[in-house]
Amino acid sequence: MFKLIPIIFIFFSQFALAQSGEAECGPLKSGYGPYDYRTSKGPILSTVEDFHFTSKVEMLIQADTGYIGADIDYTLRAFPNHHRALMAAMRYGEKTKSEKPPHMRYSISCYFDRALRFRPDDAIPRMIFSMYLAKNGRTPEAVQQLDIAAEGAEGKENPFTHFNLGLNYFDLKEYTKAEAQAHKAYDLGFPQEILKEKLKGVGKWTEPPVEPINASASAPAPTN
Repeated sequence: MFKLIPIIFIFFSQFALAQSGEAECGPLKSGYGPYDYRTSKGPILSTVEDFHFTSKVEMLIQADTGYIGADIDYTLRAFPNHHRALMAAMRYGEKTKSEKPPHMRYSISCYFDRALRFRPDDAIPRMIFSMYLAKNGRTPEAVQQLDIAAEGAEGKENPFTHFNLGLNYFDLKEYTKAEAQAHKAYDLGFPQEILKEKLKGVGKWTEPPVEPINASASAPAPTN
């Protein structure tokens, strides 16, 4: 009976966090969506991107339906984990010097909260959120988000994810973690050595150990 207590506590802690996020940042259900940016392609995505998240909106130049903030907001309510829209929201906050830019329904922090509540397994929003936290002087929280993303990336064999995690760790001066992610990315065949060169530049790169050659396996088969 007592063994169930930690499980029950974890369940209710996660439930409380979800309820807290919804109370402050709104429910995920919207008139269109929510849809997963990674998997909902075709007409579902183009309906939003062609009319709301155009290149001009993404570059914060001009809105398509009246206001830049409104177009980004609509995109992120339809696709809470839309990677490029999250980046645009973060940059729009910086441009307007506001945590809640004009014509956006929620704060920038809330859009990240919504993305992570919607798809906690998506590493990209966590990396963008980490950048946001770091820019706002919240380095320990930024590292924590990368740690969660790195744990989730284990076993998925995506070199691009490990490479980007390494770059983000490097920017936070977490060189040991950056090197570990770099080794994983290169072991999986990632071709660019930018991260490796960055780590070399600060004296934090070591070549991975070479696997010993099995002499018996490589020896020629005996002939009769």
